[in-house]
Amino acid sequence: MSRNRSAREDLQRAETVRLPYTDRAEAGRVLAERLVPLGLEGAAVLALPRGGVPVGYEIARRLGSPLDVLVTRKIGYPPQPELGVGAIAEGGSPVFDGELLARLGLGEDDLAATVATERAELDRRVAAYRGGRGLPEVAGRPVIVVDDGLATGGTARAAVRAMRERRPSRLVLAVPVGAAETVRALAAEVDDAVVPAAPWEFRAVGQWYRDFDQLTDEDVTAWLERAWRDGGGGPG
Repeated sequence: MSRNRSAREDLQRAETVRLPYTDRAEAGRVLAERLVPLGLEGAAVLALPRGGVPVGYEIARRLGSPLDVLVTRKIGYPPQPELGVGAIAEGGSPVFDGELLARLGLGEDDLAATVATERAELDRRVAAYRGGRGLPEVAGRPVIVVDDGLATGGTARAAVRAMRERRPSRLVLAVPVGAAETVRALAAEVDDAVVPAAPWEFRAVGQWYRDFDQLTDEDVTAWLERAWRDGGGGPG
């Protein structure tokens, strides 16, 4: 999806798949076929855990690219933690929703304790998924950031901004389905946004999958080990 086209025209053209997807694996295969024509030789596939990892596995396998994780955490409004006011990705700075913070009467400094808590959990997950390994080197090579869907897009925004700071040659966001307004906003943050379905009526990511089981840390490591075992999808 090029940034140079009108957003609505792009989103209408994107909606060419039959929903709901059977599961994340099918969604990943659909995405992979959309990515093949982009010529992303040597790309690193970085999946947002937990749900993005099975999607990323299918992409990495199809492209013969290495698969790894890019860990993110939502920053919640302290009295109502499920309300995301920002997000943080490993290797990047916190990204906040400035308009929402203003409506809540909060400044970024008011969330310092919450950010510290989420950063600690982020570090725990990095250790669980990759042990002592750091993020793969991405400077000068294409990077594909993958998730299983976009609702508000807070964690995806933090992820692509963290990757942009590492100077990839091309930054691609690949997601099976996303809220149309969110996709339009995030398309401006990347070189290519590949989103096969972007419905205007969007309640939650799970509504677009028949099988949307919650994944565990063990599931994530199992998918990564499977990719690395397969040969083409090892850590890059």
